[in-house]
Amino acid sequence: MMGPAHSLSGAAAWLGVGAATAAAGHPMPWPVLVVGALICAGAALAPDLDHKSATISRAFGPLSKGLCEVVDKISYAVYKATRSPKDARRSGGHRTLTHTWLWAVLIGGGASVLAVTADRWGVLALLFVHLVLAVEGLLWRAARVSSDVLVWLLGATSAWIMAGVLDQPGNGANWLFTEPGQEYLWLGLPIVLGALVHDIGDALTVSGCPVLWPLPIAGKRWYPIGPPKAMRFRAGSWVELKVLMPVFILLGGFGGASALGFV
Repeated sequence: MMGPAHSLSGAAAWLGVGAATAAAGHPMPWPVLVVGALICAGAALAPDLDHKSATISRAFGPLSKGLCEVVDKISYAVYKATRSPKDARRSGGHRTLTHTWLWAVLIGGGASVLAVTADRWGVLALLFVHLVLAVEGLLWRAARVSSDVLVWLLGATSAWIMAGVLDQPGNGANWLFTEPGQEYLWLGLPIVLGALVHDIGDALTVSGCPVLWPLPIAGKRWYPIGPPKAMRFRAGSWVELKVLMPVFILLGGFGGASALGFV
């Protein structure tokens, strides 16, 4: 899928989690719901770090573009080193390493460690990166006509404000993990979820997605998980733009309303 659909699906997924926790009798504080949805929307773009033409490659100028090229080469090297004889030959690393459950867990776990060990500056860094990505994904039309500096300023300002809100008692710094020293440990969860939602979205497209690597399936290490071929669509097609994106908006709205007790 394309960047906007990935971000919408990520936001909708976290709002759905909020609805589920509310139904289970453990509602999220509203700042956790809002910040988590934005982080998840941004994190849903991150697996495309292996694609130098993806939305994320433009998000931080030359830095993100260079990082995408490095990740592409690393992903390709891992693919070549681990492919089975039945896996197809390929010339790049797109939709390989960063499109797996293992990558999602590692990147989310690393984010949680950063949030806990680097204290406020680690939290601010995570918020800034993912809020910039969320703007690029959710407000893609406005982001493309704005300068990168304006988007970065918006991300930095929003990160600072939201961190201040979360720091207030009862607003969610210690949501889910309540022991001393575990504040913001939950920040890795929307990042894991965003990456997995991205992979599921890509699995619906023609090429599928090797989300279960390195588990062997049908003799392949990089088996492209997906529905039957007849049910798949091309990225950017009318199915994505006219059907899935409106569905994500409706589901997200319903999930958010349920999480806040309006439904």
